[in-house]
Amino acid sequence: MKLAKQLLAASLALSAALLVSCAQMGLQPAAKPGDVTHVVLVWLKHKGDAAERAKVIETAKGFRDQIPGIISLSIGEPLPSTRPVVDSSFDVGLVMRFESKEALNAYEKNPIHVKAVKEILAPLAAKLVVHDWTEK
Repeated sequence: MKLAKQLLAASLALSAALLVSCAQMGLQPAAKPGDVTHVVLVWLKHKGDAAERAKVIETAKGFRDQIPGIISLSIGEPLPSTRPVVDSSFDVGLVMRFESKEALNAYEKNPIHVKAVKEILAPLAAKLVVHDWTEK
């Protein structure tokens, strides 16, 4: 189990590095020291349910334009893999970058986010894994 967690953390770090690489190509704003990356992996109660997955994705997409402090948002479905290092068992993955720790804290308390968690995520999600880090 410890190895699985380490492998998941490594794959998340690689995903974030790829996001930064894309940012440097102009696809996402470049990360700067102090930015906070927020990664959320969601396992649905009804594994693979396309309608539930779409509901979570569409709800989260709205955050970008409605909640201050969000620099970038990337959300999607797992890419199936047979590689042992890849955990593609989740249903939805979300990577958000915030301008600061304070912006992340404000997002957590924002009524739009709170409502989405209460009305969409909590009823649909069986499990969440969240990772946050500060850009150096």
